[in-house]
Amino acid sequence: MNLSVSNLSCQRGERLLFENISFELNPHQWCHVTGENGAGKTSLLRLCAGLTNPLSGLIKWGGIPLKEDTDRFHQDTLYLGHANALKEELSPLENLQLMSQLDGSPATEEAILTVLDRWGLLGREELPVRVLSAGQRRRVLLSRLTLKPCPLWILDEPFNALDRRAIQTLYELFNQHLEQGGLLLITSHQAIEMTDGMSVNL
Repeated sequence: MNLSVSNLSCQRGERLLFENISFELNPHQWCHVTGENGAGKTSLLRLCAGLTNPLSGLIKWGGIPLKEDTDRFHQDTLYLGHANALKEELSPLENLQLMSQLDGSPATEEAILTVLDRWGLLGREELPVRVLSAGQRRRVLLSRLTLKPCPLWILDEPFNALDRRAIQTLYELFNQHLEQGGLLLITSHQAIEMTDGMSVNL
């Protein structure tokens, strides 16, 4: 399966953010979307995740336009925005149980605890998310990368608020995902310490 973007244009209000963006992402490949603040990086990722519609252009997954098979595409995709999107009063364990159910791949408590342990969050799994630090909240959200098996990861600023150890864990997941034939579309203000990626500059 591959992600194909052809002549994509995006408008917000009366402002044209970008136009005629084209690229193709194949298995084992990753792409870094770059640009100044306000250039439309998040908008491009949301378009590629099927969450909004372009002004013009076409996005295909496996050769099929997104709008023709949205259910399959959403099953094959994990989109994590720059906002944490966690329920503040629920614990990390409860949040991940709920998210895995919504993703259509309910995870066992044992599986979730194993993932939280990898992210250094064991012992905090039953605390309300509202008492966690920004970095801990981010690590809870990134736990979904392991809990939802899918080929396409679309990640908006995933390194935000992470310490060096968490960044290393994230790189390990990226490399494993790509080695297994996954695809990665990412924005980041930080330099990405991986090789052989493509870049789309807005």
